[in-house]
Amino acid sequence: MCGIIGIVGKNPVNQLLYDGLLVLQHRGQDAAGIVTCDGNTFFMHKSNGLVKDVFQTRHMRSLIGNAGIAHVRYPTAGSSSAAEAQPFYVNSPFGIVLGHNGNLTNSEQLKSEMFKQDLRHINTTSDSEVLLNVLAHEIERTSKSAVLNNDMAFDAVAGVHRRCKGAYAVVAMIADFGLLAFRDPHGIRPLVIGKMETEKGTEYIVASESVALDVLGFTLMRDVEPGEAIFIDMEGNLFSQQCAENPQLTPCIFEYVYLARPDSLIDGVSVYQTRLDMGASLAEKIKREWGHLDIDVVIPIPDTSRPSALQVGIALGLEYREGFIKNRYIGRTFIMPGQALRKKSVRQKLNPIGVEFKGKNVLLIDDSIVRGTTSKQIVQMARDAGARKVYFASAAPPVRFPNVYGIDMPSRDELLATDRTDQEICDEIGADGLIYQDLQALEANVLALNPNIQDFDSSCFDGHYVTGDVDTSYLERIESLRKDATQTTRPPNSTTQMDLNLVAMEEDEFVAQAT
Repeated sequence: MCGIIGIVGKNPVNQLLYDGLLVLQHRGQDAAGIVTCDGNTFFMHKSNGLVKDVFQTRHMRSLIGNAGIAHVRYPTAGSSSAAEAQPFYVNSPFGIVLGHNGNLTNSEQLKSEMFKQDLRHINTTSDSEVLLNVLAHEIERTSKSAVLNNDMAFDAVAGVHRRCKGAYAVVAMIADFGLLAFRDPHGIRPLVIGKMETEKGTEYIVASESVALDVLGFTLMRDVEPGEAIFIDMEGNLFSQQCAENPQLTPCIFEYVYLARPDSLIDGVSVYQTRLDMGASLAEKIKREWGHLDIDVVIPIPDTSRPSALQVGIALGLEYREGFIKNRYIGRTFIMPGQALRKKSVRQKLNPIGVEFKGKNVLLIDDSIVRGTTSKQIVQMARDAGARKVYFASAAPPVRFPNVYGIDMPSRDELLATDRTDQEICDEIGADGLIYQDLQALEANVLALNPNIQDFDSSCFDGHYVTGDVDTSYLERIESLRKDATQTTRPPNSTTQMDLNLVAMEEDEFVAQAT
């Protein structure tokens, strides 16, 4: 999961790109980068860390130009090395910089092709650098002179679609020509386009989530369609074209469950409304199958589950209470690198309000259960605070399979629900009862807001991978690579830059800043 932004403006864009990255910080807390373009010259600064730490005044002053792209990284493929911070740059043809959100599932095959056929060198383990070189090769193939036009750019994107598998939402800047943005033929990762009218003319933006447009003063035009490419030249002329043969809108449903900010619209669907509806459908299941439970109060696990928990309380006629206070200077445990660190941080992150638990039967609502480490400790916190009974409900179905399209849950043995029944999961987290959302209900919640969605990437719940190239051998290979990387790059008691960045804020704080 990463966040990307591209802007072609009439004025310097460095501040817009910086402010946009702050809004998208929830999509990646490991590294940040900005590249601006002035004529045929790029100006770049990137490093590991949070946006506010990576960019100082001296860096911003050097980022000149009226167009540029920006990226916040949360690594799911490759490593956490600063060398893999994005955007990436290649000097031929023309000079191209690229930022990518997603994950290529045929990255290793493409690397081999790059070396043997395209005569291109890949210097990192990042699939984003592979994607950049595929794009560069396709542009070089389609452009036979020093002049590039939008038709050539679209032909190049069509070539990328033919070669690349997996999830990719991309912003790329081509020196002295303009901004190229595109989305994979399944539309797995989100990408939107907006505009802002100024005295000097129209400025355009492409970003991972609509909230970036809202905060920067741009008007949302629409989502970039699956397989579509957008080209905006340096004069601000916008062109678009469908570049895939059989595009299908199958967005990642986990964006609505957890990843995206609640104030975003993704593929025409309000993330906040989806989470409210998830709570309503979860309440229906509780009424239908768990009506015998004696529940005194509904308490959310902050922050993403609040809308769902509120609707559960309303639908069941129960009191809704805030039972946990969050330390606002601890990062998201879901994206922290090690189990030991994750276990330690949960206690630092949440503290129960004893009066809301003492002598009560409580229903805790979380957005999902992935590894179960957090859930187990939270249940114990509730008991320690005096709860008589602790019931646990997940607004999402059981996460039983790896997500290979850009979310850090690649290993089946890390997932609590793998090869376990609901009762076994309940026993593992120490709850008195466990209720999961049904996948059919979750998908219906999103479809009700946009019937044009053809299907979903719900692979982490049902094991169906929409790109059609992921099988058991693929999963075993990436799990083996993950274990090898952990053993060779992370010695016992070692600390990464991400470990040090525990001052990151979560979604509701970004909303507070934005409003």
